Amino acid sequence: MKTLLFLLTAFLPTLAFSQKLYSVNYANQADLKVYVVKYEIEADLKVYKVSYENQARGNEGKWFFVKYPNQADKKIYFVDYENQADLKIYFVRYENQAGWRNKNKKHLMF
Repeated sequence: MKTLLFLLTAFLPTLAFSQKLYSVNYANQADLKVYVVKYEIEADLKVYKVSYENQARGNEGKWFFVKYPNQADKKIYFVDYENQADLKIYFVRYENQAGWRNKNKKHLMF
């Protein structure tokens, strides 16, 4: 019983904050509206797209895009203008570059 409780408490935080996303076609279907900025300094979050679902753990900008909306933790819509966005992101080349620049918006991905 203690082992089961330990395992639940050890792994529950990583499961609760995974970053599996689905990009929807319409803004009204989305949980979050996102704008991709041109420069890293403008971003709230620096995002790295991971290749496998199990790499997208935690709320640190490692995103995995799923094929179906029911597999996603969050549904996002990419807007055309910065003022329409809830979150501004910048895609980085390397995994170790991912992370929050504006921690005040971190709650949006929980």
